[in-house]
Amino acid sequence: MQDTITIRGNLAADPEQRRISTGDTVTSFRVGTTARRRDKATGEWTDDETNWYQVSAFRTLGEHVFASLRKGHPVIVSGRLRLRTWESSTGKGMSADIEADAVGHDLRWGSTVYTRAARDDAGTEQPNGDAWAADASAGSAWATVVPGEARVLDEPAATAASEQESIHAPV
Repeated sequence: MQDTITIRGNLAADPEQRRISTGDTVTSFRVGTTARRRDKATGEWTDDETNWYQVSAFRTLGEHVFASLRKGHPVIVSGRLRLRTWESSTGKGMSADIEADAVGHDLRWGSTVYTRAARDDAGTEQPNGDAWAADASAGSAWATVVPGEARVLDEPAATAASEQESIHAPV
């Protein structure tokens, strides 16, 4: 039986990518999650133990993960949980593996820029393009955002944006 799980945590290292015998791409990375709680007696925040998950993302999702995520990035991962027991010369234990269905940056800690993968009529991903990009000359309500550029949508947002620092994760 496989259960669906969603976790929020940080990448322990840069993702690693490889091709398996079927020719499919698989990208693997570790995510650490640490619950924080406030000690009522002292008023200080303390960290609980860290849970570690080995995450695998296959095919196109894996390629996008490999291109988008780096060590330390805060992420949200949803997928199928598999608990696996292991034994070696140094001991035995249990690991928690997740086969990812969805992966993204945790936007509570910063912002990111999304680039849709372009596809041809057969559904094959095409490099360097956005098949659904809005044509700015057509007067579309959707604007194209260039990474690193701030966009002002309305006056209240402009005032709030000028008072806060903007963080952009690399893509």
